[in-house]
Amino acid sequence: MSKIIVLMGAPGAGKGTQARLLQERLGLPQISTGDIFRALSKANTPLADEVRAIQQSGRLIPDEVVIRVVEERTSQDDCRNGYILDGYPRTAAQAEMLEELAARQSKTLTAILIDVPLELLEKRITGRRSCPICGEIYNIYFKPPKMDNRCYLHPERELTHRADDTREKVRVRLETYEHETAPLIEFYERTGRLHRVGGTQASEAIYADIERIVKNGIVAAA
Repeated sequence: MSKIIVLMGAPGAGKGTQARLLQERLGLPQISTGDIFRALSKANTPLADEVRAIQQSGRLIPDEVVIRVVEERTSQDDCRNGYILDGYPRTAAQAEMLEELAARQSKTLTAILIDVPLELLEKRITGRRSCPICGEIYNIYFKPPKMDNRCYLHPERELTHRADDTREKVRVRLETYEHETAPLIEFYERTGRLHRVGGTQASEAIYADIERIVKNGIVAAA
């Protein structure tokens, strides 16, 4: 039976990397609600017209409409063998609706949390530096540049540091994530859907654990 994978992880946990690897290696499309709504803004369908009217009114899009949008996108051929959800569900109410969608689509649902201690997440984010020319990413704690604050390929330019990657702003982002995600994690724990993967491992080791869960339903050791 094909699977719906709800991939969760705090900022800096490496969720994006793992979603990309799953897409490349298992052929499972990564479905982002943000991407869906951007596509709908240019579409000419009754559902797209309904979403645009809600957005233009300034109201939040109701959960009932969001799940219809997700269902329409995930009913396409590329999702036949399963898909990865990015940014959805965000609440326990949305998670309950997703359970009903999984049943309608005859898919099993697995929630995977990439678990990383907050102190490590903070270092991963605040330590990030990037080359303004080639985009190469460094980290002053884990992958420092060989030359002081300069890319080895482009030493003529100093590395850049994102303005929102300061310690204070990162702590706010992580605390917000914890507060908003706690009920969702509790929902998946209560329903027996949650698998935790240790996010302090190397990227390939994390992927191996996730792949085992996706293919066999084996809970990886955190």
